[in-house]
Amino acid sequence: MTSGGDAADPDRSWWKESVVYQIYPRSFNDSDGDGIGDLRGITQKADYLDELGIDVVWLCPVYDSPQEDNGYDIRDYRAIDPEFGTMADWEALRDALHDRDVRLVMDLVVNHTSAEHEWFQRSRREEAGYEDYYHWVEGSPDEPPNNWESFFGGSAWSYDETRGAWYLHLFHGNQPDLNWRNPRVRESVTELIRWWLDKDVDGFRMDALNPLSKPAGYPDGDPDGDVVGEEQFFNGPRLEEYLSEIVETTSGRDAMTVAEMSHTDVDTAASYLGDDGVGLGMLFQSAHMEVDAGPDGIWDPSGPGEFDLPTFKRVMDRCQEGLRGRGWNAVFLGNHDQPRIVSRFGDDGEYRRESATLLATFLLTLSGTPYVYQGDEIGMTNAAFESLDEIDDVETIGAVEALTRRDGVDSFADVAHLVNYWSRDHARTPMQWSDEAHAGFTDGDPWFPVNDNYGEINVEKERSREDSVWHYYRRLIELRHDTDALVYGEYDLLLPDHPSVYAYTRTLGGERLLVVLNWSDAAATFEPEAIEPEAIEPADVETLAGNYDESPTDPMSSAFRPYEAAVYQI
Repeated sequence: MTSGGDAADPDRSWWKESVVYQIYPRSFNDSDGDGIGDLRGITQKADYLDELGIDVVWLCPVYDSPQEDNGYDIRDYRAIDPEFGTMADWEALRDALHDRDVRLVMDLVVNHTSAEHEWFQRSRREEAGYEDYYHWVEGSPDEPPNNWESFFGGSAWSYDETRGAWYLHLFHGNQPDLNWRNPRVRESVTELIRWWLDKDVDGFRMDALNPLSKPAGYPDGDPDGDVVGEEQFFNGPRLEEYLSEIVETTSGRDAMTVAEMSHTDVDTAASYLGDDGVGLGMLFQSAHMEVDAGPDGIWDPSGPGEFDLPTFKRVMDRCQEGLRGRGWNAVFLGNHDQPRIVSRFGDDGEYRRESATLLATFLLTLSGTPYVYQGDEIGMTNAAFESLDEIDDVETIGAVEALTRRDGVDSFADVAHLVNYWSRDHARTPMQWSDEAHAGFTDGDPWFPVNDNYGEINVEKERSREDSVWHYYRRLIELRHDTDALVYGEYDLLLPDHPSVYAYTRTLGGERLLVVLNWSDAAATFEPEAIEPEAIEPADVETLAGNYDESPTDPMSSAFRPYEAAVYQI
């Protein structure tokens, strides 16, 4: 069984052999009835996480914050927000997870802070030593320094009356970007990383890491870009230097590091990873999350685009093949910033169970460390929003406001198709634990409404049925733990142009696995010539997993049913 890194084999690591479960604390479990998920609520579910079989919890931010962006605007990196509890509550959660051999990874947000952070307050007053902690540019209050846009819509610059200058914020106006050119800023960040490592965290998921380095002079960006200026601030001129300092801080601590790096191609990604690169453990690439975007991005009024499986396969293959021997993949389909995976990539109606389990098979059999987002293990779906008043997500609100200014949108009905496809709020509806009031998430009024389908889709119901999505995830996680070929085996794509079948092999030494996914609502056949020149006899095939009662025992001559998934040893 694959149970941990092998000191004799430097290519083996515990985080490569792990399954990561992402928790969005505000929406996971409320222990005190105030309607907001909290740390004690997560601790109450420690046995649930252990029984599912996951190895690592990635905890979204629980630091002290004014919550303008649900915790990604940090006011104090060394304090817990009272909404979530206390530092003693965090320590109790850490210990409960560690007692069950589950590791804890914190979300590290160091591209920006909250505008209420002490550093920003001192910087805006130009206190000695803090003048250049952020990106400040003097100029007329009527003219931003350049044309860069915020990811949340509008200009990436805000004018501060206290200092009489503009400050940069690639995200919300209350999330000013730290100035990483300043060595004191970098020293402050490495100090807080060491502080959390000393508290026995097992690593960091690093938010928005590749915009750290901004070019001198802040040149204008391409006005036709999805986000104006992105080619200027993504993967900037000193990024490798900054990343190296982070890696050096975590070295020798056996810490897992995974960086969020959208708009990063495979070759650039490889330069940041492993011993031959900067040294990060993994990074999240986002190209596969854009295959269903419109021509002008996800908020293109003509979108969303059509999901095309051959295109999706080509994008995934670039990452799977492109990093072979060069770096480690972080495999994901959803997270707190994306809609629900079964609604986006599957069928959340008639074939919800089948497509949810197909997606589980995909996540848990690819090359790389798989990331499961809370609720995906029970097949949670998108909600349905009928007005902008129902939206909490600042990105969605900013996008709709930008469409109103730029494209003349004058009613929610004009953008409802985009909001109900893309909004980050879909992933933030409370976890559906039972069919009790508010899905068992809280005894109070939830901070955000529970999805109406909680009576049908909930943990209690899923765990009571052996053929459920939950039990399928549990069995697949166990299979991955027991099968080195699913962790370290080479990945080879089959049938790249097939419109509905996604098939690939995983090979390690003499062990070879075949994964067949019928990614459609119609029957499909897997052609045997796909794995020629080797002749495979039915007697040589063992079915290891499948999401129907009886998977085809001969994958070479059988029809795969809608959203059928199977894993074979051949």
